[in-house]
Amino acid sequence: MLEAGDDAGLADMLVREIAVLERAGAGLAIIAANTPHRVFDRVQPRAALPLVSIVEATREAAEAQGLRRLGLLGTRFTTQARFYPDVFAARGLEIAVPEKPDLEYVHEKYVGELVEGRFLDSTRDGLIGVMQRMRDRAAIDGVILGGTELPLILRDVPFDVPLLDTTRIHVDAALRAALA
Repeated sequence: MLEAGDDAGLADMLVREIAVLERAGAGLAIIAANTPHRVFDRVQPRAALPLVSIVEATREAAEAQGLRRLGLLGTRFTTQARFYPDVFAARGLEIAVPEKPDLEYVHEKYVGELVEGRFLDSTRDGLIGVMQRMRDRAAIDGVILGGTELPLILRDVPFDVPLLDTTRIHVDAALRAALA
């Protein structure tokens, strides 16, 4: 659906699956990946359950750290979509994405290695290089790890701006919502 640009189909599928969770007794739902949030605004009003947004939770985490201009790493589906920039801009925060060659590098490594569970040192070094170029070009003060596999390869990487692990942020937000 992503390759075909079928956002309506993706939204319909997610709405159906959230209804399954509701029938099973769930009290809230999450879309546990960044890229499908491209249709979050289409899903949320139709969802049978309250949804916790990975993007909104990440924005709140960035605000809590005083970050204002963040780089976004992820698949090209995530980095070329408007859902991160729009949600962040609503609170005056800016999103910068890698230049096209770096964007393609991240996408290819993400879908060709990380999704398959391959975490190579050379890829880690390449991703650090992408973050350094974004920092130097766009003066970012943080990096959103906008793919659930990115924290796995970038865990414990020393970098001079904060790395926001969207997976951890999302889980924490969902737990807070579930316990509220």
